[in-house]
Amino acid sequence: MSNVLIINAHHYYPFAEGKLNKTLAELAEDSLKEKGHDVRIVNTEEDYDVETELENHKWADTVIIQTPMNWMMVTWSFKKYMDDVYTAGMRGALCNGDGRHHDAPKEGYGTGGTMSGKKYMLSITMNAPKEAFDDPKEYLFEGKSVDDLWLPMHANFKFFDMKPLPTFVCYDVMKNAEAEKDFERYKKHLDANF
Repeated sequence: MSNVLIINAHHYYPFAEGKLNKTLAELAEDSLKEKGHDVRIVNTEEDYDVETELENHKWADTVIIQTPMNWMMVTWSFKKYMDDVYTAGMRGALCNGDGRHHDAPKEGYGTGGTMSGKKYMLSITMNAPKEAFDDPKEYLFEGKSVDDLWLPMHANFKFFDMKPLPTFVCYDVMKNAEAEKDFERYKKHLDANF
């Protein structure tokens, strides 16, 4: 089977304590272990060692980012993790710089990734309803998809030469939560992709 690194990127807020993201990370861990995968979990709010995290990424065949949408992107604690770990990874663990060469500095930006053959998956919890996306009549996203909104995260992993698995989303988690249905959907999503 494969090696899976789950990064729980929840950041505590008084109105969002992280129970849903923790449960989804644990659900993924249990489901994947049942299927014979080796799984490691890291929580970005806890202490971590940069070199250990680089080794975790090299060990993993797939990285799952379990995160809430916070101001249309990842949480502060995960952004800090990225700044610490992914910046250190530019020395060859995750990529060899940005892929450009001195003899052609205008070509090949983003092609230095050293994680070829590895995959990643975004698993996102958000307050936005599903209906806010993919509809040009909707005010905020104007027809954009979740993956359009999360293009910067997809670009980060493409920078490492990783390939995406389909994104999983729990919508409307604060005003119209359907956690049990979300858990069932997530199990099916994991079964279809691992």
